[in-house]
Amino acid sequence: MAKGAAGRRYAKALFQLASEAGQVAPVRAELDALATLLVENAELAGVLLQPLRPVAERRRVLEAVGTRMGAGALLRHFYQVLIAHRRLVDIESIRAEFARLADEQAGLRRAQVRTARPLSDAQVERLRRALAARVGQEVQLEVEVDPELLGGVVAQVGDLVLDGSVRTQLRQLRASLASGH
Repeated sequence: MAKGAAGRRYAKALFQLASEAGQVAPVRAELDALATLLVENAELAGVLLQPLRPVAERRRVLEAVGTRMGAGALLRHFYQVLIAHRRLVDIESIRAEFARLADEQAGLRRAQVRTARPLSDAQVERLRRALAARVGQEVQLEVEVDPELLGGVVAQVGDLVLDGSVRTQLRQLRASLASGH
């Protein structure tokens, strides 16, 4: 099974359990905390993600980490399942898919926005409202300044890409002039 597919499958199972228990927000926060901890602590990641380490040792370490972080029983049990199935390495894809499912349940979509220059708060809010109207859901923007853009904005919400970059506008103008329209 592909790594991303495994992460999605585990995330969906965890999301269903968290939804039934009414614990989507706390589980999301706990998943984020563990994923961050593994990125920031190479020694811990080495112990937990190394398949040559004994499973019992990895379980003990992860249980201790989960307890210290204040993770609920649902997530601590989930961690043990990940260790048993050698899927803790998929924690980032599990975290990302869980977050997507939680946002979807809350009626929220994420949009990746690339701009040539930093946007003011007013511009970000205007763009957020325009994208929300376009997709019919609340939108949360992740804005990134991209020096490769000459000007304008490129926004992606799911599969929808709205390219208002100067480069694309120039390309369209060139095509229009070449066709005589």
